Amino acid sequence: MQTGEKKTLLRPLTASQTVKTISQHRPAAPRTFQQIRCYSAPVAAEPFLSGTSSNYVEEMYYAWLENPKSVHKVRSNLARRSPSHLCPTTVGRDPSPQPRVPPAPSSRALGTIRGHHVAQLDPLGILDADLDSSLPADLITSTDKLGFYGLDESDLDKVFHLPTTTFIGGNESALPLREIIRRLEMAYCQHIGVEFMFINDLEQCQWIRQKFETPGIIPGTDPTLSLPSRFEEFLHRKWSSEKRFGLEGCEVLIPALKTIIDKSSEKGVDYVIMGMPHRGRLNVLANVIRKELEQIFCQFDSKLEAADEGSGDVKYHLGMYHRRINRVTDRNITLSLVANPSHLEAADPVVQGKTKAEQFYCGDTEGKKVMSILLHGDAAFAGQGIVYETFHLSDLPSYTTHGTVHVVVNNQIGFTTDPRMARSSPYPTDVARVVNAPIFHVNADDPEAVVYVCNVAAEWRSTFHKDVVVDLVCYRRNGHNEMDEPMFTQPLMYKQIRKQKPVLQKYAELLISQGVVNQLEYEEEIAKYDKICEEAHARSKDEKILHIKHWLDSPWPGFFTLDGQPRSMTCPSTGLNEEDLTHIGQVASSVPVEDFTIHGGLSRILKTRGEMVKNRTVDWALAEYMAFGSLLKEGIHIRLSGQDVERGTFSHRHHVLHDQNVDKRTCIPMNHLWPNQAPYTVCNSSLSEYGVLGFELGFAMASPNALVLWEAQFGDFHNTAQCIIDQFICPGQAKWVRQNGIVLLLPHGMEGMGPEHSSARPERFLQMCNDDPDVFPKLDDFDVRQLYDCNWIVILLPFRKPLIIFTPKSLLRHPEARSSFDDMLPGTHFLRVIPDSGPAAQSPERVKRVLFCTGKVYYDLTRERKARQMEADVAVTRVEQLSPFPFDLLQLEAQKYPAAELVWCQEEHKNQGYYDYVKPRLRTTINRAKPVWYAGREPAAAPATGNKKTHLTELQRLLDTAFNLDAFKDLA
Repeated sequence: MQTGEKKTLLRPLTASQTVKTISQHRPAAPRTFQQIRCYSAPVAAEPFLSGTSSNYVEEMYYAWLENPKSVHKVRSNLARRSPSHLCPTTVGRDPSPQPRVPPAPSSRALGTIRGHHVAQLDPLGILDADLDSSLPADLITSTDKLGFYGLDESDLDKVFHLPTTTFIGGNESALPLREIIRRLEMAYCQHIGVEFMFINDLEQCQWIRQKFETPGIIPGTDPTLSLPSRFEEFLHRKWSSEKRFGLEGCEVLIPALKTIIDKSSEKGVDYVIMGMPHRGRLNVLANVIRKELEQIFCQFDSKLEAADEGSGDVKYHLGMYHRRINRVTDRNITLSLVANPSHLEAADPVVQGKTKAEQFYCGDTEGKKVMSILLHGDAAFAGQGIVYETFHLSDLPSYTTHGTVHVVVNNQIGFTTDPRMARSSPYPTDVARVVNAPIFHVNADDPEAVVYVCNVAAEWRSTFHKDVVVDLVCYRRNGHNEMDEPMFTQPLMYKQIRKQKPVLQKYAELLISQGVVNQLEYEEEIAKYDKICEEAHARSKDEKILHIKHWLDSPWPGFFTLDGQPRSMTCPSTGLNEEDLTHIGQVASSVPVEDFTIHGGLSRILKTRGEMVKNRTVDWALAEYMAFGSLLKEGIHIRLSGQDVERGTFSHRHHVLHDQNVDKRTCIPMNHLWPNQAPYTVCNSSLSEYGVLGFELGFAMASPNALVLWEAQFGDFHNTAQCIIDQFICPGQAKWVRQNGIVLLLPHGMEGMGPEHSSARPERFLQMCNDDPDVFPKLDDFDVRQLYDCNWIVILLPFRKPLIIFTPKSLLRHPEARSSFDDMLPGTHFLRVIPDSGPAAQSPERVKRVLFCTGKVYYDLTRERKARQMEADVAVTRVEQLSPFPFDLLQLEAQKYPAAELVWCQEEHKNQGYYDYVKPRLRTTINRAKPVWYAGREPAAAPATGNKKTHLTELQRLLDTAFNLDAFKDLA
């Protein structure tokens, strides 16, 4: 336990003392002074002012407490420091002279209660939870330590007044020092260690003190441990050679989670969203979420055939969604466990995003109805940076979920790595201190202590709506998995574990000895649960087909059907009538709030937008406005998140206007489009890609009727979020039957800005696309069926897929990168391919070369073609949808120009970009009738050069190759 701002006031009562104690006289201070103190660091002895008496400084200190303005400025600054050099005999305000007890000469005013350092946390009794076996010198755990404070054994029976900042006295205002020490040891040095006094909020600190210091508090109730223990034993008997990542050694996790959920339900929560690693997942699914046991057991049958599309996933990665009655509160509660890959903490931001979405859609602005619980392993909690990123989202207005309960299954080992080699911090939970989350360490072999701590954690979250951590210090009875041999690397630990009685047995023996239950009742309870498991196992054998859909963590009821029938596989027009286009454009070019002063440069930008609207023309930024505005009118919620998205990295978007004269006064014109429109959320994020992309992915999981977008500052930066892309977005539907409409906006383009500001690495996304380059699809509903079968894209369709858009940079202001209103009117559709419409298309038989390309290079090619006067000889065709590949439309393009060479042209290097993806598919399109040539940069390790001159030289070489009609003759 730690204390920072409040120091306990302990002083002896004397016969001559006639005034009330200072703690009764004076108001609570942000920093009081050091007294005789158990479990506290000693304090500095230097005076505030050289030659100033203790009494004078004390008077000044209390004068400052009552009225800071009454103290001279210099002395006021000094008074803000606690007069911690005062000895305990001077603070009693006794007018008679008292001898001074000198403090330790080299000590410092740390002011920290540190009982958790000596608490009995390790069930094995061989390790120290804080990795430090030495006893802190300032902790009074025996009479020989009293001299550290200038005391001796005779002081133990002296009576000391207690301050109002402690609750150890109960109804008593004074206690002997011996009893004070005993009560503090009972509160903070047994099976519970509390860290909280780094929290700079007096109310919160006092709330926690009261929970742990008040005499007579019985730690917990009688939890039922038979379920988790017997479940693991049953799995081991039936499938002894299968990996299941069992919970043995921390079976108390199940009653711990039940306690948190029950208490939260009692406080009004009706939806709990959970994320966890693999250890204990099957047990949590069975005994917390109440997944049907036969559905779990059939996952162990390797002979079952998969009924659903996709690859599926191992059983200890799967999620679940279930609504049931909470028997403790008799209230309905919905439980969702999010599917998670082996990247242990990757689900953290996903859970938070899903929680935020569920809160948003039910109007839960304070987190009173929907909450999240995150489970962690100790090594991952300390070692993976995504934990830190997620914590730092916890109090941001657009990302907060109003408090998360974190439960750490602290095995005291990571796979085979000793914690002393796995972290530099004393505890694996120290990362939580960055957001002032209280941390409750508890010995997992004391079920009653665990249950009590979990009740406190749930109450904390309900009261303060802030994060809290429960650290279950336990052990892992088997190796990393059931097939692993832990004695290779931890022989001494596992010799002790082999001797360790399981917690169920220990707790049962305790209850029987206390007469709470008898042996017969205990055995009947065990037999009852074993019978339930056996019956479920028998039913599981009747399963013929494995249905992954039973494991959905985010079902979308009603979305995939219309009036009970499957939705039509069609792609409707996305056009908008001209009246709506004009209205959206006018709002986008104005300030819909009175008396609002915007920046002069922004005034010019809005004026330019207005001119484009008059001319029935749009650029990228205005087109984005049109798209969002039309969806908002239809009731589709839009959320755009990322670094600098409000303004836009390239100062092109300006969806949030800032009053230049009033701090924090903003206007979002998009929310002033229609009377009954859906809300538009646009929010700058923290400087995080991994955490924020995971958060937005989770948000998009909650509802199919929303457009959720994440924009990278530069497309290159998505690589720090690669885990979310590789493990969740790309294979999510295949592994977990989880559709998702997340949109990634990745600024991309080779513009001489160096290797970190050029490439969104399109080759990586294309490599992960699941269409076959050697198969030409033969389907009637070609474009829609392709979209349905692929693993990512999204349009206005009866299903959802992730969409990757390589957005422009220089093209945001390119004069030719414009579209007419005519391209967006009713009846128009997204163009997967944009054919050449110039002279080459008028006389296709004369065309000698067709340049296929995508993105910004198109404008370089058309400019060069015009300069060389080759507009009739070379056709330039743009591929707007790269995946799924538009085989059908490109086949028509190739047939249109029968005598032409086919060239793929790109500005990216040959081993990057699109070439390796496009070439085999183009060859399949033309049935390999002719070669497909390449024009572009040579292979390279870095995405781009950092030298502007080299960049321009490379670009010119690219153009020379593209338009030199003899360039490929030698190769041919």
